Parts: sequence; structure tokens; C-alpha cells
Amino acid sequence: MSVNKVILLGNVGQDPRVKYFDAGSAVATFPLATTERGYTLANGTQIPDRTEWHNIVASNRLAEIVDKYVHKGDKLYLEGKIRTRSYTDQAGATRYTTEIYVDNMEMLTPKGTSPGAGATASTQQPVAAPVQQPQQSQQSQAQSIQDNSADDLPF
Repeated sequence: MSVNKVILLGNVGQDPRVKYFDAGSAVATFPLATTERGYTLANGTQIPDRTEWHNIVASNRLAEIVDKYVHKGDKLYLEGKIRTRSYTDQAGATRYTTEIYVDNMEMLTPKGTSPGAGATASTQQPVAAPVQQPQQSQQSQAQSIQDNSADDLPF
């Protein structure tokens, strides 16, 4: 038995590039940055932040969602698989690239920060488009949330 599963939580490095094909399928690619925070050792040695860049590939329905709602700087939670492929560059040298093929995606950027953020997408479930609510209902919902005593719990 073996498992090929990746879970990433990071920030989109640039706006996704999406290609649509004649058969109706789509593929989106973009870089995702994950950062391990730096720290100081007991002897005073500073260990700096370490940022790792991942090549992300989303296909079909997820690619369409990425095209509409994902932008540079957005925070994403991704689940997927690692795949390595090879290609020949213009000089004739064989090159290798490692990519993360997305199976599940959650957008974590607050809704007001970027258009459409906060949606959840998975290849197993269809995703409904975000619905705009009237301003009054948003204010009344915010008021009812603030009045909720369950939010005062310490955990």
C-alpha cells in the first residue's frame, strides 16, 4: 500500500494562468508559497523564515473556479498529489518539474478582501456561485452574531 497526498496552506504567488481546450476542459496553473517561520535558538542564533514555492495544477471544474475567484495574494488550503514530469528544453536538455495536482481546494481569504473569496471547491462536489446579499441582511446577521453568547466561550 502507498499514499500520495499533499496538504498545503499558503499564498498565491501570481494570478493563475488558465487554458481552455476545445473539448471543454480547462487547466489552471499558479505558484503557491508556503513559509516556515524563523526562530531563535537558545544560543542566540537566528534561523530565518524559509519560503518554499510549489507549482500548482488544477483541472476542469476546479480550474474554472480558480479562473473566476483566485488572485495573487489569496490564501488557499489545497489537497492533492505530487507528480513529477520531464520535458526537453530548447537546448535539448532533459528537465524535471514537480507539480501538485489539486483534488480539493478551500479559499481562506476573507470575502471582502478579494472578489469571490471564501468559497470551497472539490472535484467530488459541485460549487454554487456566491450569492450577493442585501446590505441590510448582512448588517442584521452581523448584529445577531455579536449578540450570540456562545461566542464568549474560551475555546
